[in-house]
Amino acid sequence: MNETLIAFLREIAATNQWGAILPEMALGLLALTLLVIEMILPRHQHYLMVRFAIFGQIAILAVIAFAARNTPLVTEGSLFGGMLLQNDLTQFMRAFFFICSIVVCYLGHIYLEREKLARTEFYAIVIIVAAAMMLLVQSHHFVMLFVALETVTIGFYILVSYCRKSVFSLEAGLKYLIMGALSSSILLFGIVLLYGAGGNPALAGASGDALAFGNLREFIALNSDNALVRAGVLLTLAGIFFKISAVPFQVWVPDVYQGAPTPTTAFLAVGSKAVGFIVLLTLVRGPFAGMTDFLLPILSVIAAVTILFGNISAIGQRNVKRMMGFSGVAHAGYLLVGIVAAMTVPWAHLAIIFYLFTYLFASFAVFGVMTLVPKANDALQEMDHYRDFARREPFLGGVLAVGLGSLAGIPPLAGFIGKLFLFIAAFEAGLYGLLAISVLGVFISIYYYFGWMREVYFGDAYPADSQPVSAGSVSFVDRVALGALVIATIVIGLFPKALPILP
Repeated sequence: MNETLIAFLREIAATNQWGAILPEMALGLLALTLLVIEMILPRHQHYLMVRFAIFGQIAILAVIAFAARNTPLVTEGSLFGGMLLQNDLTQFMRAFFFICSIVVCYLGHIYLEREKLARTEFYAIVIIVAAAMMLLVQSHHFVMLFVALETVTIGFYILVSYCRKSVFSLEAGLKYLIMGALSSSILLFGIVLLYGAGGNPALAGASGDALAFGNLREFIALNSDNALVRAGVLLTLAGIFFKISAVPFQVWVPDVYQGAPTPTTAFLAVGSKAVGFIVLLTLVRGPFAGMTDFLLPILSVIAAVTILFGNISAIGQRNVKRMMGFSGVAHAGYLLVGIVAAMTVPWAHLAIIFYLFTYLFASFAVFGVMTLVPKANDALQEMDHYRDFARREPFLGGVLAVGLGSLAGIPPLAGFIGKLFLFIAAFEAGLYGLLAISVLGVFISIYYYFGWMREVYFGDAYPADSQPVSAGSVSFVDRVALGALVIATIVIGLFPKALPILP
């Protein structure tokens, strides 16, 4: 018995390739280093912390990219005893979360300087959350998935309520805490049901490690009609639906998006949504692949309702953060169409990743402008505040127009290509009803996106209750950062293969 155990442990140890998670370890070390540097630096030099955070991440990304190009850090495959699985998809998403973290740290610098809040802790938490997201998309075992997911969620609890002097931020933090705890409970209940069923020796395909995705896939394929298995799968997916804000699990979105600091809202809208969809994609194409016939109609209905609910609810919003929240719900619906298509179309996962990158560039452009617009409380930004904004701030007005146009899917911007790829995948999968609803959703979204753009460019014709705002001085660095997002949105729209995801 002892020899068997020793052999098993040796086999597991052979898969512990620490170089495979070098990016995540480097980010964790960077976060701890920031806290140490803050203690050493005099208080009047704490403004340097954002530079350490941003350039530290850029340096890590550059070193890893150079090393991987010359000498691969690790062979793709299962690692750490089956806890992690690396492939091309996970490598793209690691780069995605690096970009998210860098941009959110930069936006956080602008926000925290204006609000006079602690900076270093914010950057450290953002970096830790980004590292946890990288591990989450590589998860190949439910233990790893749950631990990484809770690390992300707990980080967001703090980030959402970070502005402790704002009642909106504290309220948003409390609501997110309650809904996050509920979703985690539902997810854990589903995992426990699957573990119990998968370890039952009376059922075909039972395993001693029923939480491993490979073992669970074989078990579910043999027991797809089992009521307990179906209940576990549905509860697990319900927990993920909270994270991606799919109907009917989207109730937290408008209040949390509005109350959270704008950089946190941007991180929720882009990073949290992306990691949720990659996890969902991994589950439906991995352990839950044997239940495609059962899940396909359920996911199709949820996708259709999510698209319609998000777009229709956004029409009546004047608060721009709430409008972006409902808009995010609609985009979750479009991505769910891609998930449904990916269950039968082999290349559809590439369309999902491409869409996530186009959503990243457009969303950060919009949230970047929102961060630069000073308000006594950024939770109260209304469309009326942007009345005739382009005349006062022509550069920021242009950035906002490109970002909103891409989110709306206007050619030749990247958002149009992203939606086009998803729609082609849906067509190949025979999802004609979902395709029609998606196109209808795009037409509805044009109304509220262009309603905001109308205020920006033609606001004089529409009286506002409040005085319009100006961004004040926009630094050269601000222009470079936002300009890069605009250029990426335009270039990818014109040359989709500029984003090295498509074959």
